[in-house]
Amino acid sequence: MTRRVQLDNVEHAQLRVNDRAGLEARSVNQALVVPHEFEQLQRDYPILFRTDSDGGFQSVAILGLDRGENLFLRGGEWITRYVPATLRRGPLFLAVADVEQAGEPGIVIDLDDARVGDSEGERLFLPHGGAGPFLQQAAEALRTVHEGLQASRVMFELFAELDLIAPIEINVDLGNGTHYRLPDLFTVAAEQLSSLPGSSLERLNRAGLLAAAIHARSSLANINRLIELKTQKLASAIGA
Repeated sequence: MTRRVQLDNVEHAQLRVNDRAGLEARSVNQALVVPHEFEQLQRDYPILFRTDSDGGFQSVAILGLDRGENLFLRGGEWITRYVPATLRRGPLFLAVADVEQAGEPGIVIDLDDARVGDSEGERLFLPHGGAGPFLQQAAEALRTVHEGLQASRVMFELFAELDLIAPIEINVDLGNGTHYRLPDLFTVAAEQLSSLPGSSLERLNRAGLLAAAIHARSSLANINRLIELKTQKLASAIGA
């Protein structure tokens, strides 16, 4: 159940968010990401594409091999240099604004989220009513996602036009009889990207998407990091 209400610095002056209480919200093996994040993401995570319920594409960072597994969390703390914006927003969301309403969409909070309370965690608002550090960070993450989703639509339209989207099946063998198969994923077609004519490369570059294509493709090297982390996790479980 969710109980989302518009965030208000008077009505919710005492609200706090205990992000550590929401570990399950971060224990996912894929996180939605947007092109604005690719440069930071490609240092740690594999970035791949999948189809959504409408048949379009969306970008995801692969966080684990098993369902509900985030290998980049250790003791409840991230071991990466960058955390995807969708996982930094906490129990906060952007309000669905009226299309005729001017200005930026407001922020809503899920009061039924386990992380929300009035006794533990970081206060959302400072005593004088201004946004506290957590709320500032969450608002920045929400802006990243909001702006990035539009950029994603533009990116995938251009990638499709240039035939840059290719299926990829990831098969992982941990060498102990454990195998993983990650189906229904897509990536940037490396050969097609390298053979694009100058005019197409210029289009990608002018749209700010050439770097995104390169970052997404190069991030596949991080699959080896996933395997390393999974092997460490299994070894720790055996040792325990």
